[in-house]
Amino acid sequence: MEQQTIIPKSIDEYILQYPQEIQEILKTLRKVIKESAPNAEEKISYGMPTFVLNGNLVHFAAFKNHIGFYPTPSGINTFKQELSGYKTSKGAVQFPIGKPIPYVLISKIVKFRVDENKSKTEGKIKKKK
Repeated sequence: MEQQTIIPKSIDEYILQYPQEIQEILKTLRKVIKESAPNAEEKISYGMPTFVLNGNLVHFAAFKNHIGFYPTPSGINTFKQELSGYKTSKGAVQFPIGKPIPYVLISKIVKFRVDENKSKTEGKIKKKK
């Protein structure tokens, strides 16, 4: 179930390339992110569904055995304790397929990233004045 070589043009297109059970996970993940960051824009970046608000917020992707979630290193570090049961790296976490996806935690991470990007943007505006 590796990603096809054709890069999708939209998140809908991305989701449709996977089997039904994976599509359901991806649709729910997308919904959780949209509810947590209602003003974020959707796009495909690095071949993955991406949400942008004052810069990149989060990316996600489906793989053979897991769903990858990419909330940047700060998102991983801030929620290190809650993510301790999952395989993580500098800016990514893997949620195994077949186990419950922690949507409440994902929502918290997305909201954290929204606040973080907003603070960075406000800081840049203040520096310009």
